[in-house]
Amino acid sequence: MLKLFTRPFRQPAPDLAGLGAAFIALPLAKGCTVPPGCFAVLADQQGHTRRLSEGARLLVVEGETAWCVHPGPYTCELTPFAAAPEIGLRVAFAFDAPDPREAHQRFDLFLASEGSARVALDGFVAALQLALQRELAQGNIELPPCTSFEEWNVFRSGFNQLLYTRFGVMVDDCIPVELGASNDLAALLSARLALQPAPQPAALPPQEAFDAAGEDARALRRLFLELPGVLCGLRLAVLPADCAIFRRHQELLRRLDLVSLAVGTMPALELAAPGQPLAGAEQLRRARHSRRAAAALDEAWALLARLKHLDAAQAGALLEEADRIVANLECDCAARRDIAGPPA
Repeated sequence: MLKLFTRPFRQPAPDLAGLGAAFIALPLAKGCTVPPGCFAVLADQQGHTRRLSEGARLLVVEGETAWCVHPGPYTCELTPFAAAPEIGLRVAFAFDAPDPREAHQRFDLFLASEGSARVALDGFVAALQLALQRELAQGNIELPPCTSFEEWNVFRSGFNQLLYTRFGVMVDDCIPVELGASNDLAALLSARLALQPAPQPAALPPQEAFDAAGEDARALRRLFLELPGVLCGLRLAVLPADCAIFRRHQELLRRLDLVSLAVGTMPALELAAPGQPLAGAEQLRRARHSRRAAAALDEAWALLARLKHLDAAQAGALLEEADRIVANLECDCAARRDIAGPPA
């Protein structure tokens, strides 16, 4: 009798050192099995995402990127006010199971649009802190001195909704802490002084140096993938039954739809026209407009978080804010498209 001997299949072992501690998400190779207590997120080049639960074998389609994500919980300390580093919040957060009411999970969209191959916990916490500081500085959420119990509940509600809407994060706990012992105020001030540019004798202000190609590509990818989500969230917002508010809402949706269309047809950074290269200075200008549009996108996500708890008295003010954000998106996207110069 003829016997066939086959070599047993050896499943590749994923290198996930630090996952759940120093890293939130790490790359997962094809053929690996999602380890216990984790889940996998796969995203293609068009930003379409899907999840695999623990124990599933990873079958990656061509063009997909796969991450292994540890859901947490994680604990971090945030500084809500940059000018007061001794005041802090100790926050415990996690990434929840998929919401069946949502077609696309917000954290999965974050990975597809902003996530690098390895998502470090400290970098993610820095993004959470920046979003919180921006909302507090703009007065959209408030954390006053000697906060009362009612004021703290209002802050927690806005803070929880902000992190869920912007990053897909579920806040388990948040308590105020004193960071004076761990933050050296003198060292922080010295570091800020060291980062300040030296005074320039020239009349024109110095231009900051940055990676124009990388910044532009990251900003455009975010705009291309996230604007449809913002548009969907704004369309589903429950607004008071008022004809004037309804018309303003529909006009905002129309304008935002045109912005999304413009982002999908943006010219390449390095080309002034087909076959004509664009000068380096003009490329920097284009990249700055892309970066400002991405900053307006962050404000749009924060606005959607506030729309979750809307009453009739706030509708007019929030629509005014939405009009400002959409106007900034329109302005920067149009300015990036219109920039052209002589060939380099």
